[in-house]
Amino acid sequence: MQASDFVKATGCTFFTGVPDSQLKGLCDYLYDNKGISKDHIIAANEGNATALAAGYYMATGKLPLVYMQNSGIGNIINPVASLLNDKVYAIPCLFVVGWRGEPGVKDEPQHIYQGEVTVKLLEDMDIVTCIIDKETTAEDIEAKIKEWAPVFEQGKSAAFVVRKGALSYDGKPVYKNDYAMTREHVIELITKAAGDDIIVSTTGKASRELFEIRERAGETHSHDFLTVGSMGHSSSIALSIALNKPGSRVWCIDGDGSLLMHLGAAAVMGANAPENMVHIVINNGAHETVGGMPTVSEKIDVVKIAEGCGYKKAVSVDNESDLIKILDEVKKGTDCLTLIEIKAALGSRADLGRPTLTARQNVENFMNYLKEKN
Repeated sequence: MQASDFVKATGCTFFTGVPDSQLKGLCDYLYDNKGISKDHIIAANEGNATALAAGYYMATGKLPLVYMQNSGIGNIINPVASLLNDKVYAIPCLFVVGWRGEPGVKDEPQHIYQGEVTVKLLEDMDIVTCIIDKETTAEDIEAKIKEWAPVFEQGKSAAFVVRKGALSYDGKPVYKNDYAMTREHVIELITKAAGDDIIVSTTGKASRELFEIRERAGETHSHDFLTVGSMGHSSSIALSIALNKPGSRVWCIDGDGSLLMHLGAAAVMGANAPENMVHIVINNGAHETVGGMPTVSEKIDVVKIAEGCGYKKAVSVDNESDLIKILDEVKKGTDCLTLIEIKAALGSRADLGRPTLTARQNVENFMNYLKEKN
């Protein structure tokens, strides 16, 4: 089904959410036709999107649509249960959920359990569900929306759970920025500076690139924890490791979408301010791993945020010479909590692979390495 037909069939005119590769057709259509506007807001996280939807409903009385990957269900549980629920404010919402890890469909390890419990989690939150696939038509969607009318009138919510390939879009929106350094080259420079230090990398292509950089160099993977799921939490993982291994430097390779998703973690980082922690934010202004839709990072000052949160040193670079200079300074020892924002280009190699080690192997090797550190 074409995303345009799906949108028309829902009857919704306000859209918000966090991009998902399973919903790329819908996301690309919304970006091309709604842009980033009061009618289409790309949220920091799925809970943020749910609250935006609630505000829209209260202001207009119209049904809002929230899109997300099923990994984001955890972020909506609180606002769904304590804000939207008909025992509280009775605010209806239509959720569109990309079904990663669907049982019987091969997927990455971080999606397997989430896929198994997706429908159950939604139903446990009293959200009625309908699974859509390549055979679903716009007429089916219209019929389901009519069927759900009494549900929405009662102040309850509903969800379309979207199988792979169910929504398509023939347009090709252009996602780009003006920066030159690729993320993979940036990570390669970081690994050279880090040496035998501990590295925690964020979910998505950053971790995949880190793994392949180690493979090409014939280096061990034991120094690295690849946060393949749990978007937005890599910096908190790194913080706790840094606090418990004070004699070892810890590098966190983060992304702008990840930073924004749980920005409050930066305040916790600054309050604890471990001297052995380096927080690197590779900022390409996009949710690139799931398609390239923009984040709001180009409209904020990451350095000022870090300084306001208590980071002792915070800098931003957008070229290789400045990056090498600051990495050399850190390598020689800054002895303070440091943030480095690196402005990078969008894009990755077409043949970028995935880690060949399992998640369990990664964490076991990493923990064995940490035993050697102080």
